This record gives sequence, C-alpha cells and structure tokens, in this order.
Amino acid sequence: MLNQHSGHQNRTLDSVFLNRSVQLDLFFPDDLMGNEKLNLLLLNDGQDAAEMGLEEMLAALYADQKIEPLLVVAIHASAERVAEYGVAGIPDYFGRGKRAGAYTTFINQELLPYIAAFCGMPIQGKKGIAGCSLGGLTAFDIAWKNPDNFDLTGVFSGSFWWRSKDLKENYTEQDRIMHEVIRQTAGKPALKFWLMTGTEDETADRNKNGIIDSIDDTIDIIRELLKKDYKRPADIFYYEMVGGKHEVKSWAKAMPAFLIWAFGRQVF
Repeated sequence: MLNQHSGHQNRTLDSVFLNRSVQLDLFFPDDLMGNEKLNLLLLNDGQDAAEMGLEEMLAALYADQKIEPLLVVAIHASAERVAEYGVAGIPDYFGRGKRAGAYTTFINQELLPYIAAFCGMPIQGKKGIAGCSLGGLTAFDIAWKNPDNFDLTGVFSGSFWWRSKDLKENYTEQDRIMHEVIRQTAGKPALKFWLMTGTEDETADRNKNGIIDSIDDTIDIIRELLKKDYKRPADIFYYEMVGGKHEVKSWAKAMPAFLIWAFGRQVF
C-alpha cells in the first residue's frame, strides 16, 4: 500500500518492450490516509529530478497547500534516450526516435499497471505526463495519442523542431513531425496543454524572422491546437520565460507553476 511507504522511493521496472531495466523515482505525500483522490504525473528524463530539486519543490507546495495529493513517477532515460524518445512510429530525418513506439507501449502497458499495483489505491484524480526538450516532445506525443490514459501534458522547451527532412533537403515548416501528426488526427483528444519556452533556449532562427525556433515551433503547435477548437486559456497555457535557457535550472524554475496549473488545490 502506498501509505505504508516513505515519500520517496527508488524502484526498478524490468521492461519487456524496451528490453532493459527502467529506473524510477517515485515521489508522493508521506501522510496519505488511503481515501484521498490521488493524482499522477509521469516525468520523462527523471534522472534530472534531483538536480531539479523536485522532492523539495513538492514538499514546499504541500506545505503551502498549493497542490492536491500527487504521485510523481520520474522515469530515468537510458543511453538509448534519442532512440526511445520522439514521435511514435515516425523517426526523424536522421533516424532518431526509432524506438519511440516501444517507449509509448512501455508507458501504457507496463508502467501504468505497475503504478496501479504499487499504489494499492485507485488514481481517481488527474493523470499527466510531462518532459523537457526531447522528453517534452515525447510526453506531448504520448498524451496526444492516449487521451484515455492522460488528461494533460506539460512541455518545457519541447523539441517541436523534430522534422522529417533535413534543412538542406528543401525543408518547409510542413515537415515538422508533431505539427503534422496534430493535423492528421481526426477529432479532438480530451486533453489540456501547458507549454513553456525560454527566450534564450537557443539562437537558431530558420526562417530569419527574429524569433528563435524554440518559440516559433511551440507557437505553431498552439496554432494547430486552436485549429482543432481548443481554447486559450481554458485548454492551453503558454509560458514564455524571459531569460530562460535550455537547461534544468530554467525548467526547475517553471515546474512549480506547471504543478499548480495541473494539480492545484481546489479552494471552495
């Protein structure tokens, strides 16, 4: 039972689909009674949780009564990160992301059942998946294609540049893979989206419009979502961090705002 454990555990899950052992950090309130409405957040690149100060961050949010009871499962990436992360079934032009489908299957068919067994209590609250950089693109893709399993996604400096053509191969903006997946999806998955970029994420500017690609690509994701009839701010929240860089320090600074947006305590 979850309430019989401490508030932070390290676990290892042997995955058939990934053919490796997956390291997990699990964070949860240490005073659960077992009758709470528990929420769930899966976090890609969980090896960065310590550098992010996630445990201390969660403790402060609970102390300030800012968030509802939340189980955070930080999933460590492996040496195969660039193969396992990406858009499932669609490798990029360089062949990266070939095992993203296997990672998605691991999440849905191995990790979620493992979490349910670990908890010993149903997760009746909201379920989210989040990540930074390539882990953010992956989180978005998994949530988008599995809205029965997830209610929301958080993306910090997401690699929405992920493309099917090299810039030297007559590349156009239509070659960005996640944007095209959104366009080709029938209907409107029942999801909410929290997207963050930093004004200093990078210096690249493919179209020479004076706006870095990280911001352009994320804004264009929002445009595609709006075409699907999602609404701002009800369904989409966008945070542009002035001075934010493509680094854990900036993402850690943004993380509490995401957690409150996603799992904020309801005041009646």
